[in-house]
Amino acid sequence: MPAGSDPAGSDPAGSDPAGPKLPVKLPHTWRPLGARVMGWFLVAALAIMCTMVWVGFTPEIKAQVTMFERLTFGFVGLLILTCVHAVTRSRVVAREDGLTVVNGYKRRDLEWAEVLAINFPRGAPWPTIDLASGHNISVLGIQASDGGSSKKAVRTLRTLVEELS
Repeated sequence: MPAGSDPAGSDPAGSDPAGPKLPVKLPHTWRPLGARVMGWFLVAALAIMCTMVWVGFTPEIKAQVTMFERLTFGFVGLLILTCVHAVTRSRVVAREDGLTVVNGYKRRDLEWAEVLAINFPRGAPWPTIDLASGHNISVLGIQASDGGSSKKAVRTLRTLVEELS
């Protein structure tokens, strides 16, 4: 064995020429499966129920419904769709250069150096990200209701924070 070589084959300086060993191929996206399925299921069920009720009305009752009431009903339906869409578009995207957190209609692009820790306390509905600025960000793209996959996602994100920060 030549002088100065490491028998274990590791670099004593800790630098790996191949780069850090990442737990997932980047970019990687996490989305809440349970919330998406239930949100769109409830929208479909509500639409079917409202249609069946309207079809079941007699012509006399339908004639009593004013245009304002119809528009109000349509507006409430659009509000429900907007809320469900906000929840279902929530996601977390890990890239080589940083992390993107989309919560509803708000998007935050973070560099790995900004991310200090990923916390997911027992009983919490979703994890939070501690930032170097002292702020926290909720991560709606990972939901506790998804069970083991949410815990695996948080472990993977923690590893990425350690490797890329």
